[in-house]
Amino acid sequence: MRAVAARVSQASVTVDGEVVGAIEEPGLLVLLGVHTDDTPDTAATMARKLHELRILRDEESCASAHAPLLVVSQFTLYGDTRKGRRPSWTAAARPEAAERLVNAVVEALRARGATVSTGRFGAMMAVHSVNDGPFTVLVEV
Repeated sequence: MRAVAARVSQASVTVDGEVVGAIEEPGLLVLLGVHTDDTPDTAATMARKLHELRILRDEESCASAHAPLLVVSQFTLYGDTRKGRRPSWTAAARPEAAERLVNAVVEALRARGATVSTGRFGAMMAVHSVNDGPFTVLVEV
């Protein structure tokens, strides 16, 4: 599992002109990719890492600062561009498995007490963010 976590002052996801997920205060925008080998255990580990990641102001985490997360599924994080001019998506999990594991990450975050908003799986989404810093890291499990 792979995530791009960006510290933001606010972020939102819009589908067909409707805001489907948003955070209106400082927190993390998480673009989450699922690999073909990922499991529910991988999802639980990713949730813990994201919740405890100390990249907010004053080296706080979402857990310690009670900051929200906006999680957006992003299969393109597993695009392989080493050969040719078109990315290969063979490492990305199939949609059914990916949706199940993205939901597992979201549920594991909520079980930890996190406030989590999401995009809409499989939809054409417009993601808006106001990056803070900017401060963005790659998180892998």
